[in-house]
Amino acid sequence: MILTIHKHVIARINRLSVSHDNQKTWRLHVNQVQQEDRGYYMCQVNTNPMINQVGYLQVVVPPNILDDASTPSAVAVRENQNISLTCRAEGFPEPKIRWKREDQHPIILSRNNKTQEFSGETLHLTRITRAEMGVYLCIASNTVPPTVSKRITVDVEFPPMIWVPNQLVGAPAGTNVTVECHTEAFPRAISYWVYDGQMVLTTAKHTPVTTENSYRSTMTLSVRELRANKDFGSYRCISKNSLGETEGSIRLYEIPMPSSAPKATEVRSSSPKEGEHADHAARPRQRPAAPRRRRRGRHR
Repeated sequence: MILTIHKHVIARINRLSVSHDNQKTWRLHVNQVQQEDRGYYMCQVNTNPMINQVGYLQVVVPPNILDDASTPSAVAVRENQNISLTCRAEGFPEPKIRWKREDQHPIILSRNNKTQEFSGETLHLTRITRAEMGVYLCIASNTVPPTVSKRITVDVEFPPMIWVPNQLVGAPAGTNVTVECHTEAFPRAISYWVYDGQMVLTTAKHTPVTTENSYRSTMTLSVRELRANKDFGSYRCISKNSLGETEGSIRLYEIPMPSSAPKATEVRSSSPKEGEHADHAARPRQRPAAPRRRRRGRHR
């Protein structure tokens, strides 16, 4: 295909132009280079014999991830099932694909195979667990900047489970107490407390609080000014989502109010001092001598 003759552009490509100086140097300019411009170009001088020079134009293209051919940005899978994540990219040279977890935790390929980084278009996760839930990064690079990436959020679904640190809690009447349960669930569970067959709501007496962290939650219930025959008994923490329901139980019982510690009193010893005691032991106490009577003489 002839592109130019002398100063004139023959091809109907408005991105091409020709320039020359002092009739010896000719240049072909390609504006806004595209992938179809890649290939061999020949400069020909119609002398006798003809002379020419051939050059190759290489067009590099930064990587681009093909969303339509890759795994969606959010996927869900049941716990202990398998899942495959796919990431495809285009560019020139052909991009390389590598996978990492956004939280820097290792990727678990199998029970005995963990890695910080995996290379390949498809990442297979076998018998996935809740600990593998999170964001996986698909990173495409081919030495042509910029490197691109895609975030794929993997949600692992499982029914709720509950464990109770202290199933028996004792407290005196008139005091305040806090009980707690720990739960795990995904999708997010509805969690609440039940006492005496009724759901416990926030009142001046009760304060239920749930703190969430990913698929883990901590449920606490504070009860103020415990009253005998009113506030003691069984408290149930309940957690439910679309996959199931579970509960834990805590028995709150009354204990006596601790008595106050006796006041310290000063005790004085009536025993003799150490020196005196040693002296008495060495010399027994003597009675004072009776006064001596003067003897009177007789007068004749």
